[in-house]
Amino acid sequence: MSGVDNGVNVQALLDAREVLKGAPEAAQFVWRATSKWEKGVHSTTTIQKYFGLGQEQSHKTRAEFSADHPEVFAAEDNGITPIEYLLVGLASCLTAGVASVAQNRGIQLRSVSSTVEGSHDIRGILGADSDVRNGFNDIKVTFNIDADASKEDIQALVAQSQKRSAVFDALTNPTDVTVEVA
Repeated sequence: MSGVDNGVNVQALLDAREVLKGAPEAAQFVWRATSKWEKGVHSTTTIQKYFGLGQEQSHKTRAEFSADHPEVFAAEDNGITPIEYLLVGLASCLTAGVASVAQNRGIQLRSVSSTVEGSHDIRGILGADSDVRNGFNDIKVTFNIDADASKEDIQALVAQSQKRSAVFDALTNPTDVTVEVA
């Protein structure tokens, strides 16, 4: 791994993995997002605080995300659609994984980019056809990776990233979601 610097502190991740093996209660995290309706179908979601390592935590800075719908949906287009945020999350998680796995395997990355496309039949969310699901029909991720590695090693990087991705897992496996009114 000498000379490889993809900007990932793999040793810290490996050390955390070992510590958490003996303290599984500290590995229980609760991620939070707080959303506020603005007008029409526009909302602003804020992320700053979360729970982890047995106590309340806070990101260095508060992040705000605007969500809306495009003008073709008779909206004001003040942000990306909520379903596009799923694509952002998936692309970000898989890309972080590629960088982490490459660092751990001693592979120097020169560039990593991906295109994530979700096919979506909007008749479902519009109630035009009750047999059409509301979400994506499928999602395709295409990576372009330039690295000091063979094609097979690059494919293995992506496969390991996919295997460890929280977002990939959440999208491809059923997750219990409870919605309630306070």
